[in-house]
Amino acid sequence: MEARILWADDEIDLLKPHILFLEEKGYQIDTVNNGADAVDLAAETHYDIIFLDENMPGLNGLETLAKIKAKDQTVPVIMITKSEEEYIMEEAIGGQISDYLIKPVNPNQILLSLKKNLKQKDLVSQKTSHDYQIEFRQIGMRLNDRLDADEWSDIYRQLVNWEIKLEKSKDDGMKEIFAMQKKEANTQFCRFIDKNYRDWLDGDEDAPLLSHKLLKERVFPNLGNGPLFLVVIDNLRFDQWLVLKPLISEFFNVDDESLFYSILPTATHYARNAIFAGLMPADIEKKHPDLWLNENDEGGKNMYEKELLEKNLQRNHLDIKMSYNKVIKLDFAKRLVDRFNDLLKNDLNVLVYNFVDMLSHARTEMEVIKELADDESAYRSLTASWFNHSPLKEILKKIAKNGHKLVITTDHGTIRVDSPVKIVGDKHTNTNLRYKVGKNLGYNEKEVLVSSDPEAIRLPRENVSSSFVFAKENDFFAYPNNFNYYANYYRDTFQHGGVSLEEVIIPFIELSPK
Repeated sequence: MEARILWADDEIDLLKPHILFLEEKGYQIDTVNNGADAVDLAAETHYDIIFLDENMPGLNGLETLAKIKAKDQTVPVIMITKSEEEYIMEEAIGGQISDYLIKPVNPNQILLSLKKNLKQKDLVSQKTSHDYQIEFRQIGMRLNDRLDADEWSDIYRQLVNWEIKLEKSKDDGMKEIFAMQKKEANTQFCRFIDKNYRDWLDGDEDAPLLSHKLLKERVFPNLGNGPLFLVVIDNLRFDQWLVLKPLISEFFNVDDESLFYSILPTATHYARNAIFAGLMPADIEKKHPDLWLNENDEGGKNMYEKELLEKNLQRNHLDIKMSYNKVIKLDFAKRLVDRFNDLLKNDLNVLVYNFVDMLSHARTEMEVIKELADDESAYRSLTASWFNHSPLKEILKKIAKNGHKLVITTDHGTIRVDSPVKIVGDKHTNTNLRYKVGKNLGYNEKEVLVSSDPEAIRLPRENVSSSFVFAKENDFFAYPNNFNYYANYYRDTFQHGGVSLEEVIIPFIELSPK
């Protein structure tokens, strides 16, 4: 049986050929010739879809619709009308009706409307799977080419778009194929980073835009045309931006949606300090030793972002008025909304928003968050839900209302880890699960990326034998002691600091108010 349909029309007898046509296609049709009977039948029986004649005596189509929807808001209703009246279109746009048809209707119109409303998800799923099969081969062939940094950004953009499309598909087999291709892409990308990263820092002309050059090349040129707002959302991946995009597009035009590369380690201590300082970490330590803390130094490692930004502005001869605000708690964000007008006095307003970072950590520590975001799709959905109810949305609406330009970016992404890798270090080794820095670290070289000379990748060297070791792809570090406990505890959590497409290739968005 295809579906059960209720059809209400005061001239239902004249529609007998249409009904026979649909019954031959496998549909079960119940018919009534007035709105009151339609309301009663709809209350007694579950229908997959309902056809309503708009112009019936007694209860007309819209009155019948209201009574049916009052009891079951989810049932699809197709209105059949003699003319394309504006109020019918408004009902369709408002979601009360799923479709409308203009009399006289023919059987094929009815069948098309049924397929569109009853089988749309299946048809979209089939089309998505078919299209991905074609592009799967193209992406696979590209992964075997010698790609440059821009081409890797294109590959990642393709993969993210397909991941979001396929999450709505019912084809579990195709989702498994995608997961395999994404893993293969990450394997190849890690090799690419291992081969090219040092050359980029030495001035290779093929180097992508990296964290420490972001403000000078992409933000500072936008200064001088009224207040500019720079919002840095910690841990914001490109896929998370894509779910926020339609929400933010309600009041902003997206002028540019580009990707840049986070420096290594893809961790806040290094990447975000590099963004604000306009310098690599080793250079921050040399030029501003009072503003840099190494791994074993006591105190917060990102306490001096405002001061580093001020030094960066001075170095670039930008004598401007700016504000810097870091949002860690909800109350502070609400106070920022209240004093928004004060920000309009500045040439540059920087807002660092830590929610997504806190979300990833909370998901590790709290069972309820794990259940709410038990996979990538749910993690994206939770990000969108947070934004919709956050003071950040109110701040962005105020920016748009006042006609000012906005830049949204991040310091690094995160990856969902699932494979523990053993590493040995002394008590001074840092605790991050995706990178380790210390002396005499023990590891399997085939499982990691290593820089035994931190200065070669412009990172501080705490002592002569210090080295940096980075986890690859979906791996995370665990010590041999209590290995199984920590492996199980951290498996399937979102981490950052290592090398993967998700952590390294991150969004930079320029927006103008609508």
